[in-house]
Amino acid sequence: MDPANTVQYIPPSAIWMWSFPITYLIHIAEEYWGGEGYMAYLYRIRGVHLSTARFFLFQGLGVVLIVIGIFVSLHLRWPRFFLSIMGALVLSNGITHTVTAIRHRGYGPGLVCSILLWIPLGIATLTLLAIEIPTLRLIVAGSIGLAINGVVALIAIRGGRIK
Repeated sequence: MDPANTVQYIPPSAIWMWSFPITYLIHIAEEYWGGEGYMAYLYRIRGVHLSTARFFLFQGLGVVLIVIGIFVSLHLRWPRFFLSIMGALVLSNGITHTVTAIRHRGYGPGLVCSILLWIPLGIATLTLLAIEIPTLRLIVAGSIGLAINGVVALIAIRGGRIK
């Protein structure tokens, strides 16, 4: 068999993983250009100043960490655990955007992506994985995803300052 003519098998979970950084880029675009923009929105509803530079620094870091997570999880052969983390992360972020919009009775940057992409993606991912991986592993991964969302929210509320 000629290795040059063989097609490398890519597991469905690997393909599914790439939906997260792709939808994250869409989410970033909506947060930046949607409505008044996330920085102005955050200042208006919470009085927190988040500079454009910090916004893009942290969003870029998020994309890089997701892509690294994809490669590491494929290399270590635990793509379902990674998918569970990401499913919980995008679901909780989407719910956060939605609840905030309801509480403030209006659109917030990232809301459309949350409702149309992230909540369905998170639910579909976690639902499909619930039948494929042990419940405890799903709970642990889901808890990690929720925790990441919480840390990101705290960093945003502090205006992107970690100290």
